[in-house]
Amino acid sequence: MTQVLSTLSRLDWQRMAGYTVRNPKQAFINLAIGYIVFRQLLKGAKKVSIYGVRSAFLLLWKRVAGAVVRHVRRAPGTGVIVQQNIAKIVKDIEDEMNVAIPGETKHVSIPSNGMSDDEILAVLERRQNEAGVDWKNGRVSGAVYHGGEELVQLTNRAYAMFNLTNPLHPGVFPGLRRIEAEVVRMVLDLYNGGAEHCGTTTSGGTESIIMAVRAHVVWGREERGIDSPNIVVPVTAHAAFDKAAEYFGIGITHVPVDPRTQKVDLKAMRRAIDSDTVLIVGSSATFPHGVADDLEALSQMAIKCKVGFHIDSCLGSFIMPFLREAGFPEVVCDFRLSGATSISCDTHKYGFAPKGTSVVMYNSKQMRHYQYFTISTWPGGIYASPTIAGSRSGAVIAGCWAALNKMGHAGYLQQCRDIVGCRIRIQRAIEQELPELYVVGEPSSTVVAFSANEPVGIYGVMDEMKKRGWDLNPLQYPAALHIACTRLTVPVADEFIRDLKQSVALVKADPGNYTKGSKAIYGFASTVPDTTIVDEVAQGFIDALYAV
Repeated sequence: MTQVLSTLSRLDWQRMAGYTVRNPKQAFINLAIGYIVFRQLLKGAKKVSIYGVRSAFLLLWKRVAGAVVRHVRRAPGTGVIVQQNIAKIVKDIEDEMNVAIPGETKHVSIPSNGMSDDEILAVLERRQNEAGVDWKNGRVSGAVYHGGEELVQLTNRAYAMFNLTNPLHPGVFPGLRRIEAEVVRMVLDLYNGGAEHCGTTTSGGTESIIMAVRAHVVWGREERGIDSPNIVVPVTAHAAFDKAAEYFGIGITHVPVDPRTQKVDLKAMRRAIDSDTVLIVGSSATFPHGVADDLEALSQMAIKCKVGFHIDSCLGSFIMPFLREAGFPEVVCDFRLSGATSISCDTHKYGFAPKGTSVVMYNSKQMRHYQYFTISTWPGGIYASPTIAGSRSGAVIAGCWAALNKMGHAGYLQQCRDIVGCRIRIQRAIEQELPELYVVGEPSSTVVAFSANEPVGIYGVMDEMKKRGWDLNPLQYPAALHIACTRLTVPVADEFIRDLKQSVALVKADPGNYTKGSKAIYGFASTVPDTTIVDEVAQGFIDALYAV
């Protein structure tokens, strides 16, 4: 600071003032240019402080390279070729997904006369049994969180009983209102919530996260006068935070993680927080690697910096609160952390509730109020809703209530022992019996991520596992795979280890044979400078979901 003041004192301010009077237009232009340059230098300095010189330069290089590629794509001829290649990839995706089934009728318009019950059920049964990944025998990573056939039958009955109900009308369905309130309170109790803590149900983890971000954006505006808010998240945080930032038009800073532990870099997180930050995020645990961030340190950081702190426990849900009692290292991820202002927990994962249920919790009713939407001037009457949806399904809430009460504390505790124990069994096999592989990060939940040492290509391993019926999650930055263990994985853990050893051996024996397939797709996606190309392919994939 002394050097800056010394430099300013040597400037000829009188001469500069005279120039400004004689050339006001040019002086204004110079000032505007200087302001723009100064702002960019500040942004650059902040990126360097967060990511370090090398990583900040690589980010800049990728951004510039992406801009160059996008410019080239607009050139006559080049752009056409690129779009043709994208169209071909998308067409291949659609053809693979939308396979014609001999004898199967496509229903593309409402029938003139209604079909019979038997006809309808026959079509539904055929489509239910269409060949896919064998999830019933535990061959899929995550996706299906099965609490047992007896529980499924119970939740189905609860679902049917409340099939026509809607929480938007508590006067019509008072029993449903009590059921929903009890679901929220049971989950709050699990996360050490007191009388002052509160929450709402949502349709899933993404909506829970979006609602938490909205609450903090409104909190920042109302309590701190922040008009251009931003949130700070680990690079491993769920993509729902990026979705929320895009939906609300707010800033988002992605903070790097420790390459060994995959936990967020606390020093970088602190540097990323500024006067417009309304929320920082920690995961319990992360989707990619099943790692819990240092939540206690993040809680203290949030208190010191006077910002909100969200704990994303959508994946950890009904696993993390039982770790200590189940005999595993404890991860404190609840309202015992005084800096936590919101927590998300998916009941439809390891809570074994029907799909479409989650809970977002807050440290106070006032913070929950910032999530709500109300309008008192609508001609249709006074309108208020707690979450994004207006009308909601009471059936899934009833199914959730049934699952929580059926499983009970003892049931969830046993599932924690079994499922986390399964993850540890697989993790140890990778660490002790497969020198070609290594575990990514320090997992603490149900997920174990692993990558490969050269010359073994991890995506080649994924292709071989797919041939053996396994559907694993591909990861990037770094290239890896993960399996999210569920109740269905527990009895087939040894089969998984056996097939993994065989797959690694085949790839190791002939690594050059695996340059296509998944390696070509994910290798391209992680290296192409123009990410809009990957975005267009992803959009084509979503389009294919609606192809008939």
